Amino acid sequence: MVHEIDITDYLKKHIPLIDVRSPGEFRKGHIPGAVNVPLFTDIERAHLGTVYTKYSAEKAVELAFHYVKPKLEDIISESGKIALNGQVVVCCWRGGMRSRSFAQHLVDNGFKAISMVIGGYKAYRAYLHGMFDVPYNLKIIGGYTGSGKTLVIQQLQKMGFQAVDLEELARHKGSAFGAVEGQVQPTVEQFENNLFNEWLKLDYSQSIWLEDESHNIGGVNIPVNLYNQMQKSPVYFLDIPKKERAKYLVSEYTNTSGTMLTDSINRISRRLGGQNTKYALQLLSEKKRYEAALLCLNYYDKSYLKGMRLHDQEKIIKISRPGINPVENAAAILNILK
Repeated sequence: MVHEIDITDYLKKHIPLIDVRSPGEFRKGHIPGAVNVPLFTDIERAHLGTVYTKYSAEKAVELAFHYVKPKLEDIISESGKIALNGQVVVCCWRGGMRSRSFAQHLVDNGFKAISMVIGGYKAYRAYLHGMFDVPYNLKIIGGYTGSGKTLVIQQLQKMGFQAVDLEELARHKGSAFGAVEGQVQPTVEQFENNLFNEWLKLDYSQSIWLEDESHNIGGVNIPVNLYNQMQKSPVYFLDIPKKERAKYLVSEYTNTSGTMLTDSINRISRRLGGQNTKYALQLLSEKKRYEAALLCLNYYDKSYLKGMRLHDQEKIIKISRPGINPVENAAAILNILK
């Protein structure tokens, strides 16, 4: 028998999840931990949609069976590798025919406890957005570019505080220079899913620490309702000398190729100005990365100050620090809370 399970109940359990949507749907976004066992390829799915629209639902169902029939044995085999003690949860876009027929096929072939998510992946996405509407006790680590804010977030994690590393989830360092070589950012949708997966692990009665970010981190976006909360939350602003920040940036990008840095400077050329861009590229070609970093910080500091105006000005706590030491800087921030 196929059982139905609400998305909130599923998220409390530890049962393997099979997502039966097409590979393209899965790549765009999926519940973290789900395994894709697609009923249809992307091409087959598109063809089914055309037949449904142009002819009828009956014709589309007939074609769907034609596509699925040769895959039935593989479905059992792949599902057997995923199931835990014969148990598995099945999910599709809306909890409709795809997941129901898939789940019934497993039941008919000896799987013990099969559930399908009511409302499917769509219900998960609705629940996700609703959760970020809830008010939280957020605390924001602020500071100019190169202040080591991410290091402080990581230090707070080590100390047992609830801190979420947004840039780690985004696979991006949050500026024109933020792309991480060798890594591809998740889709906007998958970034939200991964963030929500971390969010579910938190105790909402306690403070949650986040790094101050613009709405977008590279090519992904912080959910709007969460971002708006961040702008209204207390900001612990690390004020660190520009020279120290430039040194840190040079060390941070030691292994970054000159080509990538050149591309990054060109991306901010309009705001940096023609002469400054030309000079920064010259410094880079002469391997004077420290001097180039100082020059670029002039732009980034002005840009960051502009972004700070979006925050509640009465909730910005400025903390002057001599350098980039995450242990000492985290302690300085926590000391203010005592």
